[in-house]
Amino acid sequence: MVEFCHLHNHTEFSLLDGACRTDRMVELAKEMGMPAVAMTDHGNMFGAVNFYHTAKEQGLKPILGYEGYLTPHRRDDRSHGGRQGDLFHLTLLARNRAGLENLFKISSLAYTEGLYYKPRMDKDLLQECSEGVICLSGCAMSRLNHLVLNGQKDDAQRWLDEMRSIFGRDYFFIELQNHGLSEQKETLPQVLDLAGQMDVPTVATNDSHYLRPQDREWHEALLCISTKSTLDDPERFRFDCDQLYFKSPEEMAQLFPENPEALKNTLRIAEMCDVELDESLKFPAFTQNQCENNATYLRTLVEKGLEDCYGGIEDEMRERIEYELGVIESMGYVDYFLITWDFIRFAREENIPLGMRGSGSSSLVAHALRLTDINPMDYGLIFNRFLDPERREQPDIDIDLCERRREDVINYVKKRYGANSTAQIITFGILMARSCVRDVGRVLGVPLKKVDRLAKMIPDGPGVTIQEALDDVPELNRFAEEDKEVARILEYARHIEGLPRHASTHAAGVVIADKPLWELAPLYKSGDGAVMTQWAMGDLEKMGMLKMDFLGLRTLTIIDRTLDIIEQSGKEAPDMGSAQLDLKDADTYRLLAEGLTTGVFQLGSNGMKRLLARLKPGSIEDLIAILALYRPGPLQSGMVEDFIRRKHGEADIEYPHHTFEPILKPTYGVIVYQEQIMRMCHEIAGMSMAGALSMIKAISKKKEEVIARSRERFIHGAVENGVEEETAVRIYDLIMHFAGYGFNKAHASAYAFVAYRTAYLKAHFPTEFMAAGISCEMGSTDKVVELMEDCTSM
Repeated sequence: MVEFCHLHNHTEFSLLDGACRTDRMVELAKEMGMPAVAMTDHGNMFGAVNFYHTAKEQGLKPILGYEGYLTPHRRDDRSHGGRQGDLFHLTLLARNRAGLENLFKISSLAYTEGLYYKPRMDKDLLQECSEGVICLSGCAMSRLNHLVLNGQKDDAQRWLDEMRSIFGRDYFFIELQNHGLSEQKETLPQVLDLAGQMDVPTVATNDSHYLRPQDREWHEALLCISTKSTLDDPERFRFDCDQLYFKSPEEMAQLFPENPEALKNTLRIAEMCDVELDESLKFPAFTQNQCENNATYLRTLVEKGLEDCYGGIEDEMRERIEYELGVIESMGYVDYFLITWDFIRFAREENIPLGMRGSGSSSLVAHALRLTDINPMDYGLIFNRFLDPERREQPDIDIDLCERRREDVINYVKKRYGANSTAQIITFGILMARSCVRDVGRVLGVPLKKVDRLAKMIPDGPGVTIQEALDDVPELNRFAEEDKEVARILEYARHIEGLPRHASTHAAGVVIADKPLWELAPLYKSGDGAVMTQWAMGDLEKMGMLKMDFLGLRTLTIIDRTLDIIEQSGKEAPDMGSAQLDLKDADTYRLLAEGLTTGVFQLGSNGMKRLLARLKPGSIEDLIAILALYRPGPLQSGMVEDFIRRKHGEADIEYPHHTFEPILKPTYGVIVYQEQIMRMCHEIAGMSMAGALSMIKAISKKKEEVIARSRERFIHGAVENGVEEETAVRIYDLIMHFAGYGFNKAHASAYAFVAYRTAYLKAHFPTEFMAAGISCEMGSTDKVVELMEDCTSM
């Protein structure tokens, strides 16, 4: 068996260039008997966290690295190293934790200080960050190969000496590649001669950009998408060989029959590399001088908040606060809540309108800190839906901010924790089915009319794949069978869909640290100068980083402007806090029941207007339910019809079990929310809240093994609690039916209050509301006209 593992691979995160899908690449390495495999994407470490976990799950050692762009000049010198400038590739691998942190810094500063067409590093940066790093001399585009190819042998020797002095004799290797290129045939013997003369070890790699030899065709199409060219363009960028696939150890041995040591050195390097990602919490410490410790300070703030709001703390409220604070402290999230409280305090003091989305509304601590106006105890919201010791997931407090003041809050956070310790978060645009078809059609030179017809046959919507379209649309199958050009488009597009297309800034995400971020994660700088993490939201969460959502919400801007206009007109503006606002206002519910909801948050679509007119909400609970029910699943399953008929007395209100009446009464016996299912499982079967939520998620994702275990646990628990087995089975089957449709009530509640506020303003101050809406919606004439018609008809 040949001893070898791949150390030079470009995954899907070498955007529109690499196409070794991480999961399949790792599987293939395992099938080929490799003990380890590396990720070395162009100029970035976008996929490092996902790659690490994927390799670990398959029992392979993940080698984290990247292929950087080395300039012989200063990295901040923009007079060199442009699109066609003198940039050279260099392969860097993390040997240990220090090496990984150095790669973070190299990659980060290459973007933040060296970005000029490409993220550039220089020799000074390598010297500063060489500890724990293994360096391979690079591919055909390396500095070494450039010097050798140009007959500069003395310069090549000097460069090798420099690299060895930077990284150390044991951690610098001359990289050997053989893809049959004429340049490689010329340079390989000379490079081997230099290695022998200077006693520099060699290592064999393959510049893998795709996994199988037959992938070359569609990979060429991917390169054309990247460069906006076509396959028949003689000047297009291309790889002049067909050898850039993930070769087997035996194939690699055939390429280097006289250099077996170069193959063995891949395993030697793999043995040197031993990196474990640090996934512990990395929240910054909140600094304050009022109390002896932050836990005490948080408790003080919470108790004062409840005293100010309610004039005292009742026993039931006290019991819940003690439970929540205990969980928050035990899980290490005291600073998280204090940091959130601090910037919310700033926003309120600066009169910046805000609100909170998601499960955070389930927390009484959050309510006491004025992170949300909603008292979760009034609406049956469960803290464990937000945070539970059994579910080791970070809390997720998402903040909506007035669109025009969002930057003020972000700038406050940057000033509070330091510009180097805060950044926005990256996100990736994905090549989706329809866009793939259009891109591939252009690359293949197919007439636009035909490509447009083909693309429109693929159902629109998130997550729709070409294979699903072929399975569901007979006309699409016939088109492909009858037209070879169409079949070729679909074949290429199926390979390409799902790959990341480009990087952009997440609409809301901000990450906060207590040290320069490049010590914890690599950073990215976009063409417009925005600095963000190279890791997406989910990867940052896995790595224990503190991430926040600061979403600019236009509705909050409209509310704010409406209140300004009311005051400017000499009227008294209402207090829009939920504690002061009349939640039983007849005029507001009359407006909702008549469907005059253009401009009302979440309730302005024609379908929602029809639902409002039929359901005729009469309480905030009805409004919460409407937001949870207006989704394809509940609408198609009959849940909505059942809800409406029961509400209007056209059908009897029935409960699956008499103990469920308090849980299901607000929704007329219909199971609408995940929280209701969690309570049912807890009360009748003794399941923990975390276990019940896991069961709900498994049902919605159709995880059969988890569902089977949950069913057994539920029925066993119910029988132990005195429920007949037949009844327990019937209740579980009912839960199975509704669990896939159940919605997060905390999220629906938060949005229902925003919807109610806008409806209230429209009902009582239609002129002012219309003026505010028009000022924010001037780009949409149709919506302005519709809003005016609504207000005129009131």
